[in-house]
Amino acid sequence: MQNVNEALAHRFGAPLPGVRQDLQSQPFWQQLANRRSIRSFRPDPVDAALIQTLCALALSSPTKSDLQQRDIFIISDSGVRGKLNELLAGQAWVAKAPAFLVFCGNNHRQRLLHDWRGRAFENDHLDAFFNASVDAGIALATFVLAAEAAGLGCCPVSAIRNEAAEVSALLNLPDFVFPIAGLALGWPSEDGEISLRLPLSVSVHTDRYEASNLREAVETYDQRRTGIQPYEKQRFASDYGQSDTYGWSEDKARQYSKPERKNFGAFVRAKGFNLD
Repeated sequence: MQNVNEALAHRFGAPLPGVRQDLQSQPFWQQLANRRSIRSFRPDPVDAALIQTLCALALSSPTKSDLQQRDIFIISDSGVRGKLNELLAGQAWVAKAPAFLVFCGNNHRQRLLHDWRGRAFENDHLDAFFNASVDAGIALATFVLAAEAAGLGCCPVSAIRNEAAEVSALLNLPDFVFPIAGLALGWPSEDGEISLRLPLSVSVHTDRYEASNLREAVETYDQRRTGIQPYEKQRFASDYGQSDTYGWSEDKARQYSKPERKNFGAFVRAKGFNLD
């Protein structure tokens, strides 16, 4: 494990000035700076009690106005897991993860409180969906960090939203409850690698948005990433051909040049949300 400054310099392409020496080996900072997604696992099971503890730690995270609009589904039934594996067949590695969870936003509970207390629900608009989504995302991120601190490896699976209606039916989700992401979990069989990120100058702003050098910064990042972490294959090569300079920006432009989850809005509305 590299110290904090070494790991962050590798990830972002430049050392961070002023990182205090006494924090270079701070364990949690080291964990964050060195973290990586894991998609290859040993077959050893993950103890159910440990997963419950990780859920408790995840749900100790911040939540908007203490509304607590997030749920975690631990998939233990082999039949349910098998059906989820089938829905995620495009990512075959998921089926090999010893444990799998689904994180959901839950605005159903809040609406029940209004029924029970005889109070009108006066926030039937986009923010109701947004708040529950962010709550679930915060819990997911916290679970990941807690799991990694215990030596586990994991990787979020956003592709679960590709089949949102099927997942909803499989998990018996009521109205106003919806899947955010799956999470593959297990003991790593390999170290993985630190994913290179855009430079901080692109993503961190002071006082106001600044993007005057954005294209140059992205092109430099493309070159650095291609040199260190080149893509194994080029996306949609049959449509776009093989590029001699295939970097991050070309991959992401190709990815979103094809429709993804076009029916997700319809699914969310069918769950009862008003997205105005």
